[in-house]
Amino acid sequence: MTQHGKVLVIVTNYGVEQDELLVPVRHLRENGFHVDVAAPEPEGIGTLVRDKEPGETVAPTLTLDEVDAAGYDLLLIPGGTINADTLRLHQAAVDTVLAFTTAGRPVAAICHGPWLLAEAGVAYGKRLTSYPSLRTDLATPAPRGPTNHWSRTTPTTGGW
Repeated sequence: MTQHGKVLVIVTNYGVEQDELLVPVRHLRENGFHVDVAAPEPEGIGTLVRDKEPGETVAPTLTLDEVDAAGYDLLLIPGGTINADTLRLHQAAVDTVLAFTTAGRPVAAICHGPWLLAEAGVAYGKRLTSYPSLRTDLATPAPRGPTNHWSRTTPTTGGW
């Protein structure tokens, strides 16, 4: 079978929606694409069904820290509420999104997957679809640069 291109799928090690990972990966591979699945850790990826029931465990082919985004033609970000919310806390995942978008390469994000696009600051102004609860996150400019004063600690000054 002729190889059509290389696809990188990025997920966390727990919480990705089973069908949002397995179905696209299967279709891409059946149609001649090389697909790598990257996760933060080399251990298995625990998928979920409907965000709550345990699904299949999938072996990643590499870790997020091992990813060289320049070697791929397409970035795929599956959803799953837990997966997407956790993935955006990994700087390597954010950096991967930025590498793809800066280079003008396509990114496919499913369901809650666009949360990572919002985290990377690349969603605002784009025409996107997602799970309905992400609408505000995707339609709001990401607070980046010197005006971003977010902190995990309780603010004592500068509030309103």
